[in-house]
Amino acid sequence: MGWSLRTIADLSDAEFGQWATLLEERAGIHLSFPQKSLLQSQLSIRMRELGYDSYAEYYSLVTDGLQGRLEWSILIDRIAVKETSFFRHRASFEFVRRLLQDKINNQQLTESFDVWSVGCSTGEEPYSLAMVINDCFELAQLEPYYGVTALDISSTALAKGRLGRYLPRSLENMTGEESKRYCTLCSDGSYEVVRKLRDRVCLTHGNVLQIQDMPAVQMDVIFCQNLLVYFRRWLRRDILNSLVDRLKPGGALIIGVGEVVEWDHPRLQRVANEEVQAYVRHQ
Repeated sequence: MGWSLRTIADLSDAEFGQWATLLEERAGIHLSFPQKSLLQSQLSIRMRELGYDSYAEYYSLVTDGLQGRLEWSILIDRIAVKETSFFRHRASFEFVRRLLQDKINNQQLTESFDVWSVGCSTGEEPYSLAMVINDCFELAQLEPYYGVTALDISSTALAKGRLGRYLPRSLENMTGEESKRYCTLCSDGSYEVVRKLRDRVCLTHGNVLQIQDMPAVQMDVIFCQNLLVYFRRWLRRDILNSLVDRLKPGGALIIGVGEVVEWDHPRLQRVANEEVQAYVRHQ
């Protein structure tokens, strides 16, 4: 019987615990027991590709030396990459638009407008941010002086983001005007983000657990949505505290609504807006 047809046994509770511990230690991703079937599915697909039928043997591969690090990067892509789209949760992007418009109107924009998209997946989020920011500069008839840095743990997702091509379903939340101005229809039916936006977005590989080791560049906006849900509550707070250190005075931290409750910071003020969960750093 070929390896591709070989039956792989169910993941035992002990094996699930071993794999879940590895994911949490290396990537901070917390899987609860109800997610066992999801983990088993991703493991078994990859094991069949390689010709393994033992979770223990595959675990040994993933945790052994250089080959293990390469295999880990492939596996984490399978587990961590999430489905996303342009302008997912429109209210958060419109908050960024209003923030930048206010800075322009009040002549408070004395340097570049810098944004960080943390957990950017395949790039739809940072490109959406670039669209909103570019709108503001064009409306004010100013030279576009901004940059969006995007961070993710998945090299595969980042490669797709750098390519900047997406299927039509990713554009469903965009207005007709937005898609017309910022995307070009390709011969294969996909849509490519226009060059002037791709040139403003830098997609970089990194682990959100290692923020303290990254350059302490100050940002006007840190956008972190649909990421914190992967982590334990105490780790979510640690990550947010690390992000605060990278905000400019007057800068905003925007997270997914309800992703973190009962968290505050002495340098931040929560924005009174039920549609978004945003915090502004004191001047």
